[in-house]
Amino acid sequence: MNIQKDQFITQGIANLLWAIAKLVDNGQKWTPGLNESVALLLPRVSAKKTNFKPQEIANLLWAVAKLGEFVALEDVTSTFESLVYRISENPQLSQKDILMSLWAIMVCCARLSMVSHANKNNRLEKYMDDLFARLENTDNVEDQRIIAMAASWLGKACPVVPHYHNIISKPQSDFRNQLQSCIPSLKIEEEKSLNSLPPADLILPDHNMVIEVQGSSHYVAGDFKTRNGSTLLKIALLRKAGFKVVEIPVNRLLNQNSVKRCIDQIKTRADIPPQGHGFVSLS
Repeated sequence: MNIQKDQFITQGIANLLWAIAKLVDNGQKWTPGLNESVALLLPRVSAKKTNFKPQEIANLLWAVAKLGEFVALEDVTSTFESLVYRISENPQLSQKDILMSLWAIMVCCARLSMVSHANKNNRLEKYMDDLFARLENTDNVEDQRIIAMAASWLGKACPVVPHYHNIISKPQSDFRNQLQSCIPSLKIEEEKSLNSLPPADLILPDHNMVIEVQGSSHYVAGDFKTRNGSTLLKIALLRKAGFKVVEIPVNRLLNQNSVKRCIDQIKTRADIPPQGHGFVSLS
């Protein structure tokens, strides 16, 4: 790839980035080679921005968004600002391209919303609104979930009722039991969909708080540091809906001391007074 980098055509750039993001999304272990490939390809997106076709743009936006925090925010925003307007104004987009682009724009807006000093790009939300208005009815489960998330972000009525599978992981179940043991009076709901969004792991309804127990699939390369696009979007949507969100990577639940610190963090965020039994607060 390094030898032929100056010979890439737009289709090749889009397909390669899409393939890398797809591999990572399917659990591919991150390697130095993938790192170098992304570093080589991203600058060529801006260099050839006027030559990409709509489907290539949709693939690019999706790939950059899926790689989440691996791609620097300034690179994400420059890529989106140079490409989104072209796909938004194209009258011949397929439903698939609209949905991919819509999801990607939401991820970009999600990242911007998490940085206090970032310039919140209202134009991106305008493009999101335009794409949302062009969606057609669909029975596809994954498509319905994107539509529901977009409706939530834009503050619009949700035109679909998305279906979600409730999957309770062992770390999530174990942490719930320990949290309940520490604070017996605490009301905890599990795997509940809020505002038609993907189910939250644990909800403390009396404190307007969501707790997400995050396994390696929430991170690029499973490193428990670099959140992927899907994770960033879920967290941002919950915050936008008014919930406090506590993220707990499962590697922080390996021993009792770290579990105590996580519970103490939740007590502080939820303003829960000491219980006098159970785990001792470390604050």
